[in-house]
Amino acid sequence: MSAPTTWAQRRRAKIDDTAQGRSLTADALRRLRRNPVAITGAVIIAVFVLISVFAPLLAPHGPGESFPQLLDTLRPGVIPGPQDGFPLGSDQNGRDEFSRMILASRQTLLVGVLATLFGLVFGVLIGLVAGALGGWADTVLMRVTDVLLSIPSLLLAISVAALAARPSQTTVIIAVALVNVPIFARLLRGSMLAQRESDHVLAATALGVKRPAIVVRHMLPNAIGPVIVQATLTLATAILDAAALSFLGLGDADPARAEWGLMLANAQPYLDVRPALALYPALAIIVVALGFTLFGEALREALDPKGRR
Repeated sequence: MSAPTTWAQRRRAKIDDTAQGRSLTADALRRLRRNPVAITGAVIIAVFVLISVFAPLLAPHGPGESFPQLLDTLRPGVIPGPQDGFPLGSDQNGRDEFSRMILASRQTLLVGVLATLFGLVFGVLIGLVAGALGGWADTVLMRVTDVLLSIPSLLLAISVAALAARPSQTTVIIAVALVNVPIFARLLRGSMLAQRESDHVLAATALGVKRPAIVVRHMLPNAIGPVIVQATLTLATAILDAAALSFLGLGDADPARAEWGLMLANAQPYLDVRPALALYPALAIIVVALGFTLFGEALREALDPKGRR
């Protein structure tokens, strides 16, 4: 084959050589930086996380603090809107809506991250055992997983949360985490089965490496990638499920602790008086869930070897 003669051909050959020598991780990061969808999702996530982390510093007032200047203007059919010192106005109890929205972001992040983390840990353990051992262990664990997957996620979360004697933030985390366990377990189990017949696993077996070492050092690191990507997408559904449980009265009912789902539920009787009370938390839930979904989808496409150029 003749060498490239034109500048364009030489540049194209150089780009192709560079792409061939780049690792999958480096190539994925490069594509993420050039993907507007990934950048948009990352910006939304970064803003949400920063607001949640520094919520006590950003919120000018406490979540349960009422103010006389707001209470004096509360009348039947009248809830004050934005005014000096209160950018989003008052809620139905004379509390600062702006402060409650900021502080509620921390609760949403806490529930979403913990529920996803617990679901990821237990799902990985189940998928690891099923994929590594196979046989009767795989059959039993996957049949239980199939039963959980056959139940709609929100219905399963509602059923688990309703079993608690007293609704709380902990019950919401447990309910949402249980919904996510079969998703991670099924995904990791499939990846583990694909790794069992790979060349590096067969080579390690031929060299006499013990089975536990093969599973932990060779199979799991190569199978965990899709699970991590799924965790990013699951954060979005965890936030939505947690908000839905709080909206239905199955979450933390403490009025001193702001939470977007509970704020949305409390605003329902006042939709004809001040619909903004429902609009603010609803938009916050939608935007945050959209951010995690956009970034998760972009990450999945970036890590797909079939999409490499």
